[in-house]
Amino acid sequence: MAGNGLPTLGRVKLVDLIPSEGLPSDSYKLSVSTLSQSLAQYSAAIIQLPISDGALLRSCLDSSRLYFHHKPPFPSSDIIHPDDSRDWCKTSGYRADPQLWQETYNFRPGISPIDCSNEIEIPPAGLVEIFALLGKAGRDILDAISFYLNLRSSPFTEILDNVPLRNREISSSVLSVCCHGRPSFQGAQHHNLTTQEDGQLAMFPDHDHQVDRSLLTLVKPDKAAMHVRDFHGHWVLVDGDLGPQEVIVYPGLALYQATAGYIDPAMYRTDISNLQGVMYGRCSLAFKLMPKSMSSLNCSEMRAAGHGVEAQFQLPVPVDDFMQRSTDQVLNRTSFPTFSFPADQEGSLIKPMMRRKKDNSRCKPLPPSKRLRLEAQRVLKERVQDIADKKGIKLRFCTLKECENHIHTLDSPCANIRMEIGWPPGVPFVHPHDLPNKAKIGFLETYEPGWSETNDIE
Repeated sequence: MAGNGLPTLGRVKLVDLIPSEGLPSDSYKLSVSTLSQSLAQYSAAIIQLPISDGALLRSCLDSSRLYFHHKPPFPSSDIIHPDDSRDWCKTSGYRADPQLWQETYNFRPGISPIDCSNEIEIPPAGLVEIFALLGKAGRDILDAISFYLNLRSSPFTEILDNVPLRNREISSSVLSVCCHGRPSFQGAQHHNLTTQEDGQLAMFPDHDHQVDRSLLTLVKPDKAAMHVRDFHGHWVLVDGDLGPQEVIVYPGLALYQATAGYIDPAMYRTDISNLQGVMYGRCSLAFKLMPKSMSSLNCSEMRAAGHGVEAQFQLPVPVDDFMQRSTDQVLNRTSFPTFSFPADQEGSLIKPMMRRKKDNSRCKPLPPSKRLRLEAQRVLKERVQDIADKKGIKLRFCTLKECENHIHTLDSPCANIRMEIGWPPGVPFVHPHDLPNKAKIGFLETYEPGWSETNDIE
């Protein structure tokens, strides 16, 4: 999909993603397709809210800027702490993270913020309205992703908060008002900031990127600085030309787990190198749609829809346990080797989130013969994807082991696709880890004579 997809980040109107009874409209199908392609290519998309919501977003951002401006330059030790995975569903009120040069005010319905000072805390204005606005948008976007994956309607209802919350319930989702790089904030000057030759501020590599543990995150900044890593491993500025009523949406680790890895989590970073001349720093609103702490993430809906579910997603995972796992554990990175391909090919072979750091000395480089075989797999799969795109067929890949059992069945996940595309009978469907053989090369020859000689993969 990334090869012949969207030239830029996808833009979708929220009103076109709201489902209705009966058959889906053409605008709904087009919007779902654009959203899904953008998430696959760029791990993010732009959502256009109704025009009237732009004034509310701007008002809340202005209020947030004033809120942080009145905070003391040296925050007390009681509020200096980074996010703790054990308290992921309890955070509220003001906190500061000096290592990221970031201040945050968390608004979580059902819980009162703890005031560690003797001063009267007046939070930014409009948080209740923004929480409701972005919360509803997040659920509509989640349903659109479910439609694209051929899941039943609202498949994530059981792991989401009640709407509205019941008595004494605390929201799992949270609205975070953030401020990056406030010049008067002195808590981080000696932590992870350094100065480049041109005098601009830069962040150290150990804080180069972040990954949210949410299902979805919707972000509205007042200045462009957010970069997301795309399918090919390149960093893309995603908030450079946002309109007043537009927000960025990107998936998190919880959605990655709930969809058996079909929806990759976004890796993002905030570039504060050009903010030192700004009076109050960069402010942003970030709504994180989170699963309930007392629920479990499972892939039963994915299996029911015919998707292949790998071993690491087979067992349900309690949400509270999932939130306390490391990112490497969630992504099961230890089972993925490091490949030594050029940057423009590497992203097509494996998911960017699953690649280890290249400087990991414990990973031995693959021998040339293995690299050639893996390159042959990539070329084969890309050609099949191109053929499917031209015929209007949406590919659905199961695992090689499952596919070997599906060859002689008519109700397998890939049976109809193999029939529509003309795949050779008795041959497993193409997979990232599957090798081309004479039957598969012969299949491609029917579409493009001389293909095997020009690609030299035998």
